[in-house]
Amino acid sequence: MYFETAGIEVAPWIPPLVALVVSFFTSMGGVSGAFLLLPFQMSVLNFTSPSVSATNFVFNIVAIPSGVYRFIKEGRMAWPLTWVVIVGTLPGVFIGYYLRILYLPDPRAFKLFVGCVLLYIGIRLVYEITGKAKASKAKMKALEDKFRERAKQIKDQQKSRVASGLPPEAVVKTVSISLKRVEYEFWGERFSYSTIGMFILAFFVGIIGGTYGIGGGAIIAPFCVAVFHLPVYTVAGAALMGTFLTSLLGVTFYSVIPAKAGMVTSPDWLLGFLFGIGGFIGIYLGARFQKFVPQKFIKLMLGTIIILLAIKYISQYFLK
Repeated sequence: MYFETAGIEVAPWIPPLVALVVSFFTSMGGVSGAFLLLPFQMSVLNFTSPSVSATNFVFNIVAIPSGVYRFIKEGRMAWPLTWVVIVGTLPGVFIGYYLRILYLPDPRAFKLFVGCVLLYIGIRLVYEITGKAKASKAKMKALEDKFRERAKQIKDQQKSRVASGLPPEAVVKTVSISLKRVEYEFWGERFSYSTIGMFILAFFVGIIGGTYGIGGGAIIAPFCVAVFHLPVYTVAGAALMGTFLTSLLGVTFYSVIPAKAGMVTSPDWLLGFLFGIGGFIGIYLGARFQKFVPQKFIKLMLGTIIILLAIKYISQYFLK
């Protein structure tokens, strides 16, 4: 099957299958599959124009809504955090678009940029299985154990889906909001973060995400947990929602804003949709099977693959 915008020919079953497999494993590790699908498109499908970044955004738009819906339904969407992430990320995506078409249209230079982003994600995944990282997450681990134990009790008592019986303390409750600080409560614990600090983080993540073609959830979520010490149960929904909305805006920028003559920036909608369908299924299956696979193994495997891919992309820039 020929994809005109991408300028490639590939069997229609390959994109969804690849996205399903990638998302199945990456969702277990708590990161998006979009950051690995872009290297696949560039290195395997030979899709290297700026349009590939926009196509990657389409994947997010199709694959993410089910996860966002789940977080909203369970009351685990930290809305103040979500809006700070969105407001900070949006202008960053706009800048990222111009960086991509003005300074990184050359596939070789873009692969160097992709390699640097992948290197960070890979090192972060490997670091998370070290003793030092585990020690710093002691409080988060205690909160997670508390959540699982209480959820198990509810399930045993009600003989129903956990989501339908979450107690009041398992829902994110905003305590205070200001331009200086946001505070909220979850499972009887209070968490807070600097509004300006979060905005600045989201802004730079937006630049990276807008250039790469990812919403930035794989980058901003670890920072929220490690730097701002927020529980991952409340961060994941905000990161997903931010990724979804910034992907919508990213697709708009790449589709509407004029680029240099002859440069293709609009997404290949059909290709992105096929990737998205596979990702939609893969994320669902990954969430279902996550409990059967050790987190240490998942993160070590993903981290190793990503680091090797990053080294390949970075070295190609200097060796050619």
